[in-house]
Amino acid sequence: MAMASSGGSHTVFVYGSLLADDVVQALLNRLPQVSPAILNGYHRFSIKGRDYPAILPVENKKVTGRVLTGLSATELDILDMYEDDKYDKRVVDVSLLDASEVLQAYAYVWGNNTDPDLYGEWDFEEFKESKLKDYLEMTKNYVKELEDTEASLP
Repeated sequence: MAMASSGGSHTVFVYGSLLADDVVQALLNRLPQVSPAILNGYHRFSIKGRDYPAILPVENKKVTGRVLTGLSATELDILDMYEDDKYDKRVVDVSLLDASEVLQAYAYVWGNNTDPDLYGEWDFEEFKESKLKDYLEMTKNYVKELEDTEASLP
């Protein structure tokens, strides 16, 4: 089984806004290798008042997403900073759809499993149609602020 981190290369399972290539490109300034994958034993919830989802362990459920592979330590740090502090980064086992392979990947799992703001099922197609344009702009502004902050450090 492939590890979430090996030889300076990292693998991350994404299931929300990072399913959009444009968002990943804006954050990392490149599109890493991507493979469709399933995370068994989890459910993808909508979060009241937010455009992005959360996942939590739920028996007999599964989340369809993608794995980003070949990420550098710096790129993993960027994703860690980008993800809300309400998420915990965990190592999970994901099944690749284009190969009958299970691998370990990092995933950002919602930290509060009794959060009353979680509901239903988050829909990526709906996000793409009604939220992606504004979300992408917000992501680009976030990256610019990050770059400006780094440039001002001694």
